[in-house]
Formats: sequence, C-alpha cells, structure tokens
Amino acid sequence: MKKEGLPTLTSSATSISNSVVFFITLWIILEQTQLPPVTMQELRRKMKKFFSRSTLRGQKDFSETDLKLEMVPQDALRRTLFPLGGLTKDFVKKIAAENRLHHVLQKKESMGICFVGKRNFENFILQYLQPRPGKFISIEDNKVLGTHQGWFLYTLGQRANIGGLREPWYVVEKDSAKGDVFVAPRTDHPALYRDLLRTNRVHWIAEEPPFTLVRDKMMECQFRFRHQMALVPCVLTLNQDGTVWVTAVKAVRALALGQFAVFYKGDECLGSGKILRLGPSAYTLQKGKTKSTVATEGSGDGPGSGPKL
Repeated sequence: MKKEGLPTLTSSATSISNSVVFFITLWIILEQTQLPPVTMQELRRKMKKFFSRSTLRGQKDFSETDLKLEMVPQDALRRTLFPLGGLTKDFVKKIAAENRLHHVLQKKESMGICFVGKRNFENFILQYLQPRPGKFISIEDNKVLGTHQGWFLYTLGQRANIGGLREPWYVVEKDSAKGDVFVAPRTDHPALYRDLLRTNRVHWIAEEPPFTLVRDKMMECQFRFRHQMALVPCVLTLNQDGTVWVTAVKAVRALALGQFAVFYKGDECLGSGKILRLGPSAYTLQKGKTKSTVATEGSGDGPGSGPKL
C-alpha cells in the first residue's frame, strides 16, 4: 500500500483491490489477444444489460458487481463476459448445492477488508505503521475525552472506543497535522452529515463524460459510496480538469476522504471518482461559522464559481 493511501486506507483499499485483483491476472493473459472492435452502441448495450442486474433499487439479493467494475478500463471490459450476471446469489448457491460445492455454501460474505480477515484492524495496521498518539476531542466543546494510537486508524462515522466513557461517541473529523480525532456523542449527530463533495478525475465506463453533463455542465443522477447503500439523488458539476462536484439532494452520513463515489443514471452504472474533498458538515452550517472547515486532499474551486470546461 503506497504511502499516498495512508490517510484513507480503510476507505479505498477494497475498491482498489477489487479493480486490480479481479482483473489484473486475466488482463496480462488477454492483452495480446486480438479482438474485433466493439461499437459504442454494442458496448453500452452490453454494459447496461449487465449493470442493470446489480443496480436496481431494492434488489438486495443481487451482487454489487458494479462496485468492483467502476474502475476497470474499457479495454478490459471488451474482453469480459458475465455468465452469472443475471443470477441472484441465492440461485447460484442453489446450483452449488446441487453440485455438492459445499465450500461455496459455507463461505461467509466479506463485510470488511478482505485481505485483513478476522484480525484486529488496529493491531494489523500497527504492525506496519508507527503509532502516532493523539487526542479524542469533542466537536461540541473541544473537551479532550481520551487518547488514541493514530488518527489513521479511524474513518468517519465509526464508533470511537474511548476508555472510561459509557456513552458511544462517533468519529466526525480528523486533523492529520495535529493527530487529533474529533468525535460526536450520537450516531445521528449533524457533524456526521454533509451534502457536498469533490472527486478526482472521474473514470467513466463509456470512456467519455455523459453527453448531458458535457452539454449542460451539470447533470442530475444518483450516487453511492458504500456497498448496498441506497442510491442518493445528486447533481454533478463538471470541472475543466475532469473532476466533479457532487451536490446531494439530501445530506448523507459519514462521507469520508478516499471513498469512491459511484455514479448511476437509472439502472446504469456510469463510473466513479475518488473523494478528495468534503464540504462543511450540517453541524458547521448550523453553528453559522463564517469560515467553514473543509476536509481536503486536493484543492480547487467550489461549484459556486461555476463549472469550467
């Protein structure tokens, strides 16, 4: 894992490993294979047919394969078939049972970082990184509540285990320079909610930004940043450098730097971008601060300055 990924290890590791591990081996084998060109119409039909099987709202039995493929290059997708794309997990397990593939039936689904396994995450990370002790600080009154072994061990929205406190506290902000982790006392605290983010240059599955986005410089669509979360209506604003500002219709909980925002139009997965910047939280806006604190990995103009192409 490159040092660049350190601040967002818990958020982006799975997305990156999915796109690399699932395709890199086959790509090495197939890159020498000469295939006839695929027209964009055929490609879109193929992709829409596949992605609609995994992005329909409310279809929780379908696998979220789009969250593995939204970073895969077009050349690899042209060489890819999806023989199980139209089948639910339950149906696949039924086939496995009929063929006595009991190890498939017994295997539990991965809910965390697959290569970490059942090990304690903090202990695992501290095998490779030096501890950087810091303080847990209340976002409401700046009171120091406890200490930790490194701000990089926490992601926004997770519960912070603070010794001596009975009530649960949740991570809402991190100060990497000072090593402090800011926490709030409720899982629905407004400091956890934001409605604005900026991504890096978006990887579009069809290789180019949607026509509507190029023409109007803005486009309504939906996005998600976690496995199986409901799609969130939003408006994209395209910047000159290919990055986008994402304005959610309603503030969403626990956006974090390094996560991947995956975009949809109807049933079709359009592509994704890594979250590099977050707008102010609902708590910051409620407090009426004149100078909002913006969590950032990069710089750039906000959507208020207008999109640039």
